[in-house]
Amino acid sequence: MASLDAGGIVTSGGVRFLGQRRSYWRLLIRGAALLMITLGIYRFWLVTDVRRFLWSNTEIAGEALEYTGTALELLLGFLVAIALLIPIYAGFFLAALDLGLLGKLSGVLAFAALGVLGQYAIYRARRYRLTRTIYRGLRFHQTGSAWSYAFRATLWWIVTVLTVGLAYPFQIANLERYKMKNTFYGDLGGRFEASGLALFFRGLPMWLLFFAPLALAIRGFVGLDWQALIDAIAQGGDDVMSKIEGGNPGLGSAITFAMLMGGVSIAFAALIYPAFQALTLRWWSSGLRFGTIDVRSHLRTRDIYRAYARFLGYASLFSIVMGIFGGIVFSIAGAVINVTKFETADQIAVTLLLLGAYVVAALGFSTIYRATVHLSVWQLGMESLELSGLSALEKVKAGGRASSALGEGLADALNVGGY
Repeated sequence: MASLDAGGIVTSGGVRFLGQRRSYWRLLIRGAALLMITLGIYRFWLVTDVRRFLWSNTEIAGEALEYTGTALELLLGFLVAIALLIPIYAGFFLAALDLGLLGKLSGVLAFAALGVLGQYAIYRARRYRLTRTIYRGLRFHQTGSAWSYAFRATLWWIVTVLTVGLAYPFQIANLERYKMKNTFYGDLGGRFEASGLALFFRGLPMWLLFFAPLALAIRGFVGLDWQALIDAIAQGGDDVMSKIEGGNPGLGSAITFAMLMGGVSIAFAALIYPAFQALTLRWWSSGLRFGTIDVRSHLRTRDIYRAYARFLGYASLFSIVMGIFGGIVFSIAGAVINVTKFETADQIAVTLLLLGAYVVAALGFSTIYRATVHLSVWQLGMESLELSGLSALEKVKAGGRASSALGEGLADALNVGGY
C-alpha cells in the first residue's frame, strides 16, 4: 500500500504481482508445443511473451512495468551473434590442428576467450533488457563498458574457484556495485549498498554443510602410499588392481567412503539450495538504491521451499504420465517391429521415438520449472519488496536510448542468457 506526504506525493509503497498462474501455464504449454514444431526457433517469441507477462503484471506503487522488446529483435541479434562466432570457432578449430604449443593450448585459450565473451554478453544483454523496460513512461538504461565488466567478472570467477566458493559473496557484491552504478531510471542513478561480508557470514553455515562431507572424504585418502599406486598403474598388466590393493590396503574403503560422502554432499546441496537462493535474493534486493529510493526485502525462505515442493509434485506426476505413455508407445513400436522384420527401418523408428521422448521430457520439465519455481520466485521476490523515498520519481527526467539486441543474441548463442 502506498503512503502519501502532505502534498499528495507518493513516498513509500510496495510491489504487487497481478498475473494469473493459469494464464502463465497456458502461455508456456503453447510455447513448448510451438518450440517442437519450429525446432526451437519459436524461443525468441516465447521469451518475449514471458517477459511481457511478467513485466506487465508487476505493479510498483500503482504503476505497471512495460516491456517493449520484440521477438524479431532477439532473432536478428542471435543471427548476427552466430555470424560473429563462426570465425572465432573456426579459428579455434584450426589452432587445435596445430601440433605445436598452440595446438596444445588451444582448448585452454578457447575456454578462456569464450568465458570472457560470455561475461561480455551477459552485460550487454542486461543493457538490452533495461532499455526495453518502461516505467511511468520513462525507460531504464545502462552505461559502462561491457569489456571492463567481462574482465572484472572473469578475474572474480578465478578467485572464487581458487577459494572453493568462499569469495562468491564478495564477487557478486563487487559486480552488482559496478552494474548498479551504471544503471539509470531516466536520469536517476542507481547504486548497490549490500555488503559482501554480510552475505559471507550468513551463507557460511551452508558452505560448511556442503563441504564438510567432502573434507571427510579427502581425509580418508590421507596416509595412502601414492607412489605405490602410481607405480602399479604405470606397470599395467592384468593384475593391476591386485597390485594397487596390495600397496594400499585401505584404498577400497577410502573410495567407498568418498562416494558415500559425495552423495551426502549432493543431498545437502539440494536441500539447502532453496534457502541459499532466498538468502541471496533477499540480500540483493535490500541492497538496491535509486537516488533516495530505498528497497527492503522481506522474502521468506519457506515460501521458496514451497515453490520447489510444487515443482517436485508436478514433475513427479509428469514423470508417471510420461512413463505410462512411453511404455504404451514403445510396446506398440515393438509389436510393429516384430511383424515387419525391417531391421534398418526399425532402428530408425526406435531412434526417432527415443529422440522424441527426450525432447518432450526436456520441454515438459522446463515448462513445469518455469510455471512453478520461476514464476513463484519472481512473484515472491517482487511482493516481498518495501520501497521508500518514492517521491524522487516525481522529479525524474527521460534519459538513455534503446540498445541493440546483439548482447542478447551472444548470450543466447553462448548459452548464458536468461529471462
